[in-house]
Amino acid sequence: MVTVQATRLLPAESERKPSMGAAGRAVPGLPAIGIDLLYLDELDALLRRPWFLGYVYAEAELSYARTLSSERRRDFLAGRFAVKEAVLKVLDCGLFGEVLPRHIEVHRAASGRPDLRLTGSAQRRSAALGLAHIAVTLTHKRDVALALALGHPEWSPTP
Repeated sequence: MVTVQATRLLPAESERKPSMGAAGRAVPGLPAIGIDLLYLDELDALLRRPWFLGYVYAEAELSYARTLSSERRRDFLAGRFAVKEAVLKVLDCGLFGEVLPRHIEVHRAASGRPDLRLTGSAQRRSAALGLAHIAVTLTHKRDVALALALGHPEWSPTP
């Protein structure tokens, strides 16, 4: 059974890993792509860490997750986490880098596709890279969630 309750907002120092992003590697103004594959049992292990929910998910995501059945909640959280990891790659940051994952909020558009709302550190990083939009897609298959993110740069024609 998966329950949703956020406690600590940050991982303990012993649980932190260095950022996977390389500062300066992303080139402002160019498209960027990120992909993430998550096995549901990996999510189960992460959910046992008290800091995980509050660090990764926005309050709106947690509120919605609380309304779901246990199995559906697990799929929902896995999909959102995979999208956030893919977007962090577009932003050239790791999970514990300069962008807080909870600042990448995944919504469901009227059409059913996932859509993003960037706030705080995610919004600032996206602007610094010159990204006008980040498109995402998500799929689930048995015990796997897969997400792809594509960052589109701002475009202005040269005279």
